[in-house]
Amino acid sequence: MAPHLPPRELTWRGVVIGALITVVFTASNVYLGLRIGLTVATSIPAAVISMAVLRLLGGGTVLENNLVQTQASAAGTLACVFASLPALIMAGVWQHFPYIQTALLTAAGGMTGVLFTIPLRRVMLDDPELPFPEGVAAAEILRAGAGRENPGGIRALLQGGILAALLTFASAGLRVLGDGISATATWGLSAFRLSLGFSPALLGAGYLVGLPGGIAMVAGALLTWEVAIPVMAQLLPHPTGMDAGDFATHIWKDKARFIGAGLIGVAAIWTVLRMGRPLLHSVRALLARPGAHDHAERTETDLSPRVIRTIAAGVMVVIGAMFYLFATGSVTPLPALVAALAGVAWCAGLGLFVAAACGYMAGLVGSSSSPISGVTILAAIGLSCLFVLIRATGLFAGVSGQHFAIAFCLYALTAVTASAAIANDNLQDLKTGRLVGATPWKQEAALLIGCVSGAIVIPPVLNVLYQTYGFVGAMPRAGMDVTQALAAPQPALMLMITSGIFLHQLDWGMLMLGVGAGCMLIGLDAALRRAGRGALPPLAVGIGIYLPMSISMTLATGAILGHIVNRLSGGASGHRGTMLASGLIVGESLTGVALACLSALSGRDAPLALLPASMGAVAQTAGLVAFGALCLWFCRTQLKSRPVHKHGR
Repeated sequence: MAPHLPPRELTWRGVVIGALITVVFTASNVYLGLRIGLTVATSIPAAVISMAVLRLLGGGTVLENNLVQTQASAAGTLACVFASLPALIMAGVWQHFPYIQTALLTAAGGMTGVLFTIPLRRVMLDDPELPFPEGVAAAEILRAGAGRENPGGIRALLQGGILAALLTFASAGLRVLGDGISATATWGLSAFRLSLGFSPALLGAGYLVGLPGGIAMVAGALLTWEVAIPVMAQLLPHPTGMDAGDFATHIWKDKARFIGAGLIGVAAIWTVLRMGRPLLHSVRALLARPGAHDHAERTETDLSPRVIRTIAAGVMVVIGAMFYLFATGSVTPLPALVAALAGVAWCAGLGLFVAAACGYMAGLVGSSSSPISGVTILAAIGLSCLFVLIRATGLFAGVSGQHFAIAFCLYALTAVTASAAIANDNLQDLKTGRLVGATPWKQEAALLIGCVSGAIVIPPVLNVLYQTYGFVGAMPRAGMDVTQALAAPQPALMLMITSGIFLHQLDWGMLMLGVGAGCMLIGLDAALRRAGRGALPPLAVGIGIYLPMSISMTLATGAILGHIVNRLSGGASGHRGTMLASGLIVGESLTGVALACLSALSGRDAPLALLPASMGAVAQTAGLVAFGALCLWFCRTQLKSRPVHKHGR
């Protein structure tokens, strides 16, 4: 018997299982994204499914299971390219999604996200301010499934998962429970709003996020809805016939969210600058040292410098080729070459910043709550401004040149979106890997495989959805039922922003207001840290402004409950609380995937709904009671069992 054989980790059967799980997650996330603008977090459901499959096959290890979920979660996350590609259909550039141009650019863009997160792994995973909630939860699930030494932890995971699944099915499936509640008070033209979501997964994620991030998000939400929006309602023209509550929602969508995007942008830049020295040291050590695989610990060994350089060069060649191929369909070879080179330079130059910003946000509040669309908005603005400058030189002149520049920016944005989405998810996976003792280079290889397997699935899924339902304002055939068209809110927003810059219609004031607020919050956060009075993460405040208030408040509820329980238990509830929170995330995520597949097959949002829309108030009240009972159960379960788990993890 060979005692020093490495544990089973990256295997062919694991790759196949991960690819099969990819089909389900990718299809469901593309459908959900185009229907309602939201996606389902894939890392934890992938961990649960792969754990069950490998247990049936036998011989699986926690490390092999981790590699399967790493690949599957990366592929499911890549579905976020739904935010840009359909805009080309809406703009009349494409009549369908060309397979080669869609799949290769999506895969290559996602792979840049993997490469950029390799040096970030060494910097961010050691940052005590980043809890990586979903990465920790996935690790707890993998550990629970691998051993029987902690039946209490497994029981807590199952309890949370079953309860969350039942509540999610009752709310999102049967629609007998509301998914949130909102109260609005009006004063003249101004509306003041408080909203709370009833999501078990967000409650669990908030527990894992911790108090500083939760409080910062609440601060952002309250400043937006109780100060900024009421003030703007008094200053902006009020549309005829629109009540104060609808006007407040309109201001948030079209104005206030851009304040959040500007704040996220400046806070992200500050975050990258703050990490600058250790990040530069990590990149230099990663690319310069010889024989890394021979001298580093297994659990600290990344892909070799030669492999990274080779993959990076190949990926950039593919991106450049796709850009050039896209451009030659509209302009002559020289302008096409200029556009391709500018696009590649933008993707390469912006990539590390985007990866760092998205990775930091995911580490702070979790992948599913990270406002990746805010970073995508900033990328769209920056790319469009670059091409406005190129047009000023005389290239892409005239109306036809303007149309080409808008279309090219939307296509190039796909690579940036894929990179941002993968970076947003990958660091959670790498955190999971560190906690379970995985080999980083094998995880990075699985992430690259996940990008390829996800990109293979995305074009046919997009084409089937477009031909079946169409998009609002862009139907494939005459006579189709426009009421069934997919709303595609993110692509519509990207098209509005990109064309608005070229047509000089974008409101820059809100973005600059966010930038100014971000600078002030950076100074306040630094002052609080120097005084030893805690912290107010500016990025979390920006997230609170950008996300719907119901999400921010639910995350904060979980964070506050976690803080109270930990104080009352003297910190003894940590392990059981983590398992309960992980179970809440698992139950809602798996049920959400199942309901998304059912919706896609039936062509309806809620095919199992029992209550009519007219009984929404009854469902809301029942949902509030159920959510309150869930919070009470969550706290009492931890406090009741604290003597059993006094040693923690």
